[in-house]
This record gives sequence, C-alpha cells and structure tokens, in this order.
Amino acid sequence: MKFLSYILSSIFAIVFFFFLFIFHPLQWLGLKIFGYKGHKFVVDIMNWVLMKTLLILGIKVAVKNKHKLPEKTTLIFVANHQSMFDISPIIWTFRTYHPKFVSKIELSKGIPSISFNLRHGGAALIDRKDGKQAIAVLGKFAKKINKEKWSAVIFPEGTRSRNGKPKSFSANGLKMIAKYNPEAFVVPLTINNSWKVFKYGKFPLGIFSPITIETHKPIQVKSMDFKELIKEVETTITNNINNN
Repeated sequence: MKFLSYILSSIFAIVFFFFLFIFHPLQWLGLKIFGYKGHKFVVDIMNWVLMKTLLILGIKVAVKNKHKLPEKTTLIFVANHQSMFDISPIIWTFRTYHPKFVSKIELSKGIPSISFNLRHGGAALIDRKDGKQAIAVLGKFAKKINKEKWSAVIFPEGTRSRNGKPKSFSANGLKMIAKYNPEAFVVPLTINNSWKVFKYGKFPLGIFSPITIETHKPIQVKSMDFKELIKEVETTITNNINNN
C-alpha cells in the first residue's frame, strides 16, 4: 500500500502544484478586470479543482449539512483543524456565504495562488508572536465581515492536529469576531480524517481515507453568554471527531 502511495503522491504533487501555478495569474486577472467578484469567482473554481485533485489519492470529500444555515447575515464557521485539505471544501461548499479565513501571516507569502488569495481575498492575517497586531487585525476583520455580510472561518486550536485528536480551543479570536457581530450565527464544523493525508509525513501521502466535514446546528452569538457559547461549540465539534 505504501509503495502505491509513492506513485499516487508523485502524480498528485505534479497536478496539485500545476493548478496552483495556473490559478495564480487567473486570480490576478480576475481581480484587476472584474474586482472582488471576479477574484472570488476564480478562487471558488480553484478550490473546487484542488478538492477534486484528492481523487488522485483515492480520497473523496463529503460535506454533510443537515441544517438550514441563516441567510443575509454573517456566519462564523468554527472548526477543528487537521490539515491544509480542510480549506478547499469549506471555501467551495459555503461559497455563497463568502467565507474569509483567520490565518497566520506566514502563509501570505511564497505559496502560489494561496498567498495571493490570502492577501487580496479578505483574510485576517495575524502574527501569533505579536499580540497587539493580532488584536488589531481581528478587530478590523470583524468589522469588515459585519459590514459586507461576509462570513468568517476560524480554527480555534491554532495549529493542526497531526493525529486527529483535538487540541484545546483558544477563545480569543472567536471572542473578537463575536464582539462586533452579535447578530451573527456560529456554525460548528467537525472535520474528520484529513490528518490521514499526512499520516506518513510530508511524503508519501496517505491514500484511500475519505474526508468528511459535518455541519452542526447554528447558534446565534447573542443567544447565550460567550463562555457558554465557546464551551457549547467546542463540545459539539470534539464529540463528533472520529479518533480511529
């Protein structure tokens, strides 16, 4: 099985990075010619394509949404974090809600397509070593998504879980976003099995492990005390993580 992983991983890497290089200038053109809408259209298509490249590894992605999500308001998607492959399914599936990520600033440089999108697509780029910068950026980000009726995506664990087991949630980022978006709804997401793509390390990649993302019942920010809210969200997400 691992021998097959080397073969499929090599093909996947070529295809994946090919599309990253292709979509980089397309994003630039979309932004320069059609503005935000043009850029977003290219980013949405790019993330659908990147998600589908996982089929090379025999990996299907399924997003399970049994709940009707509120419309014409800001949503705050809160999820556990297992790998870089958590991103594309969220962007594509919830594209009508204009999801914007809270990301570490290091990712804003050096990665074709990804860095360009983070810099120009409305993400909050925080320096985890600079608390004042992080607070200022999150505050500005929270006001922006409120004004535009965009949505936020935040991974409160801070870093990826490399074995699927959840890490403790940090409330700071979510608290800042919620402060300026009391009418918003928090949508808990549970991500399962994306960590298995890197179960051998960076190479070869894991194969034949379907990734699932489950949407849980939305909770309006102002409906409960924040401490209760973060506890409810963390419990909901972690109780649905499959640790096998």
